[in-house]
Amino acid sequence: MPEPAAPSASDTDRVALSCGEADFASRHIGPAPHEVAPMLETIQQDSLEKLIDTAVPPAIRIQAPLALDPGLSEAAALERLHKIMTKNEVRESYIGMGYSGTHTPSVVRRNILENPGWYTAYTPYQAEIAQGRLEALLNFQTLVVELTGMDIANSSLLDEATAAAEGMALAYQVTRRKRSVFLVSDQVHPQTIGVLQTRAEPLGIELRIQSDETLKANEEVFGVLVQYPSTTGAFQDWTSFISDCHEAGALAIVATDLLALTLLRPPGEMGADICIGSAQRFGVPLGYGGPHAAFFATREAHKRLMPGRLVGVSKDSQGRPAYRLSLQTREQHIRREKATSNICTAQVLLAVMASMYAVYHGPEGLIGIARRVHGKACELAAALKAAGYQLSNDSWFDTLTVVPQNAAALQQRAEAAGLNLRWYPDGRCGVALDEVTGSLQPLYDLFQIQAPETAHPSPIAGGVLARTGSILDQPVFHQYRTETEFMRYLKRLENKDLSLTTSMIPLGSCTMKLNAATEMLPVTWPEVGGIHPFAPKSQAGGFQQLADELEQWLAEITGFAAVSLQPNAGSQGEYAGLLAIRRFHLSRGDHDRDVCLIPTSAHGTNPASAAMTGMKVAPVKCDDAGNISVEDLKKKIEANPDKIAALMVTYPSTHGVFEDTIVDVCQLVHEAGGRVYLDGANMNALVGLCRPGDFGADVCHLNLHKTFCIPHGGGGPGIGPIGVTSELQPFLPGDPLDPESGAVSAAPLGSASILVISWLYIAMMGGEGLRHATEIAILNANYIAARLRPFYKILYTGKEDLSAHECILDLRDWKTLAGLEVEDVAKRLMDYGFHAPTMSWPVAGTLMVEPTESESMAELDRFCDAMIGIHGEMQAIRNGEADPEDNVLKNSPHPHTKVCGDDWSHPYTRESAAYPAPWLKEYKFWPAVGRIDNVFGDRNLMCLCPSVEELAEA
Repeated sequence: MPEPAAPSASDTDRVALSCGEADFASRHIGPAPHEVAPMLETIQQDSLEKLIDTAVPPAIRIQAPLALDPGLSEAAALERLHKIMTKNEVRESYIGMGYSGTHTPSVVRRNILENPGWYTAYTPYQAEIAQGRLEALLNFQTLVVELTGMDIANSSLLDEATAAAEGMALAYQVTRRKRSVFLVSDQVHPQTIGVLQTRAEPLGIELRIQSDETLKANEEVFGVLVQYPSTTGAFQDWTSFISDCHEAGALAIVATDLLALTLLRPPGEMGADICIGSAQRFGVPLGYGGPHAAFFATREAHKRLMPGRLVGVSKDSQGRPAYRLSLQTREQHIRREKATSNICTAQVLLAVMASMYAVYHGPEGLIGIARRVHGKACELAAALKAAGYQLSNDSWFDTLTVVPQNAAALQQRAEAAGLNLRWYPDGRCGVALDEVTGSLQPLYDLFQIQAPETAHPSPIAGGVLARTGSILDQPVFHQYRTETEFMRYLKRLENKDLSLTTSMIPLGSCTMKLNAATEMLPVTWPEVGGIHPFAPKSQAGGFQQLADELEQWLAEITGFAAVSLQPNAGSQGEYAGLLAIRRFHLSRGDHDRDVCLIPTSAHGTNPASAAMTGMKVAPVKCDDAGNISVEDLKKKIEANPDKIAALMVTYPSTHGVFEDTIVDVCQLVHEAGGRVYLDGANMNALVGLCRPGDFGADVCHLNLHKTFCIPHGGGGPGIGPIGVTSELQPFLPGDPLDPESGAVSAAPLGSASILVISWLYIAMMGGEGLRHATEIAILNANYIAARLRPFYKILYTGKEDLSAHECILDLRDWKTLAGLEVEDVAKRLMDYGFHAPTMSWPVAGTLMVEPTESESMAELDRFCDAMIGIHGEMQAIRNGEADPEDNVLKNSPHPHTKVCGDDWSHPYTRESAAYPAPWLKEYKFWPAVGRIDNVFGDRNLMCLCPSVEELAEA
């Protein structure tokens, strides 16, 4: 490489934004100022300004800087955020409604929630370097199956309301949509009913809300949802009712509480077809509504229709057990508009926490917590009844519904005492107890009653609905009773996973950038984690200000009139955005606008989301350069006169290119009466340079877990807010307690507690820092492309062969040249200590690389050197210098059990297998297992922790 030239004065000014304490941006951005010039020289660009001017079409560039304040120092930003969040008032909460106070074990908090080894990992698509969190998720699945009594469970969904909606969709699919009525008990949590109403209407599903006494399935009904225990606290035996549902041809869905099921008979024993709920009370803070891991369990017969992700056990190349994602993983990318769900993510980090809460406590610990909670409810019930209060429910686990003599006076006393109860319109009040409930004296004082001499008899103990038999007999729930052993278990799992603590994760379209420690710090503040989502807004002033400021900032960054933070995943943002467009058309009487134009290069979730809003998908071709074919777009518009509802477009394109025609494309759709939905997955290439609202988009979802630094958490949590134009603003999702509001998540602000991360990122970067981060993201991608171009074909590029923030390496020819698949390269990268780029998407046989702005020049070079080294290994096979079948690529990855084992019959050396690059001699990340047999895993599906007998046999 030629000697680097000194940076120009203009480049120096642009990269050295400031110095000293205030400069968070320089710690977020990877390349040092003196490294920019040699990187520019490599891609043959004179300056950073020229690179951006060439790569980004002038027609979409903003002319003025973002109207955001300069970046704050880390200390100043934390101080300002703390002042905001102290406006939250953390009170004793007895609201319930599916949200409970809980103690996060300190060892779980420190070693998982606050640990970048867990929260910076990516979705476990490359299973060989994700064995730790896959095992934790298998624990979660086992926990759910054991407590619900079902056959199979997924590895989490977004929240309880979403899980209920997914259950409704599965039941609708099972009956092949021949029936249109879905019955819902009025004893289901109201926020769940709100989300169900949103999901049902576009699909033509009639939602009927009825009392438990009047619920009855018939030939119109495809499914029924009940709550056990109910939202008001009571429980009943649903066995006979579920049998009647089956007789009528309907599926029975039961929303339930995992802690209650340690004492209560499980729904699976009553015949339930689907069980859903939230695992929040298993050690996950309230967080004003999220993120929390929902669960979804069903019967074996429905496993291939189950939404979300399923962890299964297979075997690796050495025949050892190994975990992987099974069956329907990313099924929406394959089935597209025929997919049963658009869910492409989960709540992995929170599911891991919930599973480890169960491992930490074990079955006896969980039962002990449940008995204490239930015992306090029985004590309170006895005291209330002795004082003459009437209870609406004669059975309960943890929740009592009280009919007070003077509701107004009681509410005033509760306010004065700082106690939050649930208030019903008819004057009743709900009192929900939980793990953190201490003395009942505050409640005795509130109700002006005395502690009872004897507790009320338990409505569970000894009754027909009492659970019988043992639970959680699997060894994992019994082995780690001391903190020493438990800590070591967590560390062993962490060490099996490659995260950003190990190396860059160069996944195209996934933006695995720095999640700074300062951004993560407030997540565990009491003022952030301790607020119930339905606490009075007057007690959540900090969250309201945080949300208002973040919405304003995101509106400025995107150029839109308004933003909703409610969608708690990118898929939910897609759905909410299309729903806003649909509701807009309906408000104008355009009932026939139901065609959604989607380029063939789009994310697989796009057509699935369109189908969920009742739209028909019309695919639009891409040209040879990977851009939207304007000619084919015109044909599709002409073929659907007065029917175009929307165009879904990703920008920059899924192929990693800034398309010059984007303004014209938007104009064509607008002229046809449609609206433009822009998928913001690639917003990391736009911030500070372009605004979707300025160049023609009407709605755009943002992935805060990508562009705005919320970590992926091994596959979740995520937040997918949407920005909209002023004409779409009235159709943003509203209060989930209002069934007509179009809510898409169970909580008003979705996953509110992690909004602090993105707030801090924007506050510390400031407008200039955000823009510069985008410039460096584009520089880094083009630097990688330039270094690898002599060795790999770059599939799509724009002007002067430049990419946007990601580039696609085309490996398709290597199947003919050397019998190699793209998967061989992906697995071989593990031996070099890297996670593979996005594999075989959007084009089969390719790798899509996105370095982000956070990676240094040294790390970029290390990755490029690894890819160049692999190219040399591929050439050796092509030239006949290496065995075409028994070679380092076909046998990769090479775990230590293979390299250090006695059996080594390969024609290459152990050193070339394990240490193909010099830096590996200083630090080596070992894949935990060899290449996993995916076909075997699907043919021999096992999705639960092994029993004692199975472990002994193994």
